[in-house]
Amino acid sequence: MDSLLERDNCKSRSEFIDKALNFYMGYLVSEDTTGYLSKILISAIQGTLKETENKNSSNLFRLSVEMSMMMNILAAGLEISEEELRSLRGRCVQQVKKTRGNVSIEEAIKFQQGIGE
Repeated sequence: MDSLLERDNCKSRSEFIDKALNFYMGYLVSEDTTGYLSKILISAIQGTLKETENKNSSNLFRLSVEMSMMMNILAAGLEISEEELRSLRGRCVQQVKKTRGNVSIEEAIKFQQGIGE
């Protein structure tokens, strides 16, 4: 049972036992178990989605921190006007839309060197 507590998102044995009893009692009193099992499946899917959402949020936060650090390091060493920055932002927005986020450093280097687009 202890190994299944985390798998079922239970914080205690009592909560796990409560869920198990509710499931079994629902199964016994239901002549057609498909409706009851559907609720269980929905609950399981929602738990999995919530866990995935939490992991994605955490990863996005870490990525944002790293991007902020990188941008500050670059900004400290570059002299770029507000107009150039605005123009670059517009180009980058268009490039991300066009490539659906598949942006490469090679393409950025070519652009900055005046090769290609």
